[in-house]
Amino acid sequence: MLHTPVLEIIQHLKHSTGLPVRELSTRMKMSYMGVKQHCVDLEKSGFLDTWRRSKGAGRPEKIYRLTPKADALFDGGGVPTLTLDLLTTAERVYGETAPPKLLYTYFQAKTEALAPKLAKAAGVVERVKLLAKLRSAEGCLSACETDAHGHLCLVEHHRPLRALAARYDMVDELECEMIERLLGCEVRRSVEEVSGLVRVTFQIKTSAHHA
Repeated sequence: MLHTPVLEIIQHLKHSTGLPVRELSTRMKMSYMGVKQHCVDLEKSGFLDTWRRSKGAGRPEKIYRLTPKADALFDGGGVPTLTLDLLTTAERVYGETAPPKLLYTYFQAKTEALAPKLAKAAGVVERVKLLAKLRSAEGCLSACETDAHGHLCLVEHHRPLRALAARYDMVDELECEMIERLLGCEVRRSVEEVSGLVRVTFQIKTSAHHA
């Protein structure tokens, strides 16, 4: 079983594009060598890999980042696998149109269930913050952020439906449409993935920044 410092390292790395031991030890208030040993053990276990980041002057800095194997630590209970099996069975029994119909119905029902929870939020920013909390509870590791251009964004560091979307590409589109309906704004979705790191950004297009 993974113990607390190891889980803390994984959580910090999950919310980043990779970190050096020096920064991890500062964030965790642990000794450099203590954090280093945990990172080495996680790398040997296949949960981390490394790359070298240029610092300008001097030697490149060694950065630790998560591998795809670490996804299993965030996916709860094998639900995506069960869902895939059920959709495969539905396709076999009812034909190829069954999975799309079921997925559409699922996201429609999910939108209807979440809408009342966001109804009391005053303004787009508050709706995004509340939606981030709700989606974090579902394992998406979401946050309300502002990008370099001042655009309001919903940023997520985990994709619980990744395996499902790999099989049915409409999943990402349906999820984006659901977020658009919940926020009442046009949403632009983009994804960055490197090794086991993922960053899904839903850029919120409002008539005025942070309206």
